[in-house]
Amino acid sequence: MDRLAQALPALRGASPTLARWGDELAERLLAGARVLVAGNGGSAAEAQHLTAELVGRFDRERRPLSAIALHAESSSMSAIGNDYGFTEVFARQVRAHGRPGDVVLLFSTSGRSPNLLAAAAAAAEVDARSWALTGPGPNPLARACSEAVCLPGDTATVQETHLAALHMLCRALESAIEARA
Repeated sequence: MDRLAQALPALRGASPTLARWGDELAERLLAGARVLVAGNGGSAAEAQHLTAELVGRFDRERRPLSAIALHAESSSMSAIGNDYGFTEVFARQVRAHGRPGDVVLLFSTSGRSPNLLAAAAAAAEVDARSWALTGPGPNPLARACSEAVCLPGDTATVQETHLAALHMLCRALESAIEARA
């Protein structure tokens, strides 16, 4: 509890960014863009949680939104990893699926994963926005992305705050969609 309490001021400080991301995501997704998300380990679970909230719903009834968890593509992951190396497992999928106007959202507790750094570079190649939710900054992933929210703490605390951050993002997105209706 003490570690989480120490991280909460930074999460509160990220509220304006997460609200802006929610508004921007609403605009982009309603216009036909998609969000591609990725992470490793526990961050993969957080990324997949986000896609479930977007394709399903968070708090409110609304149309489904296009969101793909890249790590959940197990056949692609294993084939790309085997043929091109683990560093390329997300980047190759971003190059395949990413389009101008899409958002690539990357979750990382360290901000140093080579496969996420490659995905951020691939997002720039396809003219997609790249956002990162990371652990303590500055870090390479935060620098590689268009924007980042860096939250302090150890791995468990960062994952806990990432869950709260993704819920904040979903709440902002659904409020923005409702305001546009």
